[in-house]
Amino acid sequence: MHLIVHHWDTDGITSAALLVRALCLEDFTNMTAQIGEFRFDERIRKAIEGAEKLYVMDFNVPGEVENVDIETLFIDHHTQPRIRNPKVKQINPSLDGEYYPSASLVVSEYFGLWNAWSALGVVGDIGERAFEVPRVNELLDREGLSREEALRLVELMDSNYIAVDREAVEDAVAVLLSQETKELLEYEPWVKRADEIRRIIEEALSSVAERNGFAIVEFESPFNIISKVARRLVWEMGFRGAVVVNKNFHGKAQLYFRVSKEEAERINMAEVIERLRILGTNTGGKREVLGCVCNRKKVEEAFKIVEKYLG
Repeated sequence: MHLIVHHWDTDGITSAALLVRALCLEDFTNMTAQIGEFRFDERIRKAIEGAEKLYVMDFNVPGEVENVDIETLFIDHHTQPRIRNPKVKQINPSLDGEYYPSASLVVSEYFGLWNAWSALGVVGDIGERAFEVPRVNELLDREGLSREEALRLVELMDSNYIAVDREAVEDAVAVLLSQETKELLEYEPWVKRADEIRRIIEEALSSVAERNGFAIVEFESPFNIISKVARRLVWEMGFRGAVVVNKNFHGKAQLYFRVSKEEAERINMAEVIERLRILGTNTGGKREVLGCVCNRKKVEEAFKIVEKYLG
């Protein structure tokens, strides 16, 4: 059995589907981690024990595979250290200082397989800025998808993790593989969920504080909407960056820090990530963004670390 462990968002789902299609995999199982946590839990570790080969797609957990004892292909685009385990083949352009906006592009380039999924991974990770990438527009045009439809497809796929439905995230790979991409615009389970989430996001955006051009939002919700709120604040509302804190996410706290392309030149996000990890939080990220999950008692301290970069 081939085991695929992937991130829970659109980029992770499309990267997993691209891998399956590229390798013509039939005997495979795909899993995502506990949503919001950048680690392998016991369920994944048990599955690894029975796997013939492991694939880790768009999931920034290099430390988790250091002791894996089976052949592993690790494809990502996030900022991360080199993996020392000789059984792991790490494909990540960021290790050589190259910026890729999505793992889907890395997967497509590595296997030479390009389709709408490649483009949707980019749209999922950088929003409307994806349409500044010529290859994205080319792939969408080839499959008859408009920009609005691409954005809606991302909203639909992401609704699964935002609702913290791990099973639905894993099922999404099979849904993607079994249907025409455009047909998914009418896929009822995703449509209903996405419309409810849209309403909740608007409520969160109604309480924004500003500091030096950065937006700060705090709320409590069982829905994993911090990344969506941050993207709206930076990409649509024009803030230099956004710090979004969910103080009670299923008994834990979440902190999400996203900055504009310009601020990414000033702020060393890898440094921020490392400082939060030293604090004892579960943190991952890339050039323009980080996500952090921690004990609720530590979230104020984590916020103070990020706050120092809001100059």
